[in-house]
Amino acid sequence: MKQSLLDLLKSVDTPTVCNAIEVAQGKRGFNAFTRGTMLCSNPDAGAMVGYARTAKIAAVNPPEEPPEVIRKRRMDYYRHMATGTGPAVTVVEDLDYPHCIGAYWGEINTTVHKGFGVSGAVTNGVMRDLGDLPDGFPVVAGSVGPSHGFVHVKEIGTSVNIFGLTIQNGDLVHADRHGALVIPPEVVDVLEQAINKLLETEKLILAPAREPGFDFQAFEAAWAAFEASRT
Repeated sequence: MKQSLLDLLKSVDTPTVCNAIEVAQGKRGFNAFTRGTMLCSNPDAGAMVGYARTAKIAAVNPPEEPPEVIRKRRMDYYRHMATGTGPAVTVVEDLDYPHCIGAYWGEINTTVHKGFGVSGAVTNGVMRDLGDLPDGFPVVAGSVGPSHGFVHVKEIGTSVNIFGLTIQNGDLVHADRHGALVIPPEVVDVLEQAINKLLETEKLILAPAREPGFDFQAFEAAWAAFEASRT
């Protein structure tokens, strides 16, 4: 991914990227995005962008495997999060969903992942320690709760499902307070152009609508210019 595309993706919100992907594909119907309402640890933070490093956890029940197996998998998990293609986003599916109780994402874990260079985390599970999470590491989660329960890692690098969105390890993810999406590989080379085109096209409506005296006639003219720009 070009640095200019990465910088642009960080500067725009997830709805803009959804729309731009449709511009790049030349049709409506893009559907690789989360469903439902997710929570963001810092709604004012910018978007997180990166290649997914996936895992699955559980926390309602204690692990049944031997402690040495659990410890080894935990270290394998952190090794997975600390290495690989960057930029990176951690994506963790909580297998207890929709009855998640284990806040995997608290002050310590977020700080560790930020130290690894990961740009943020997406999960259907729980976050906590709001107000103490490090700046520059947003978490988009399914809920907020106080306890870590019996949280332990179950799988590393496998396909995960977050609010209806299937994410493979290595997928390019864009996420913010609106939720998350997976950018199709086939549009990456044209996505920067598509985003810029979308932003310029939107100005044809937004600029007149923000002017004093805007009325239906002005809207009609702006809409005609908007439609012409899309052909």
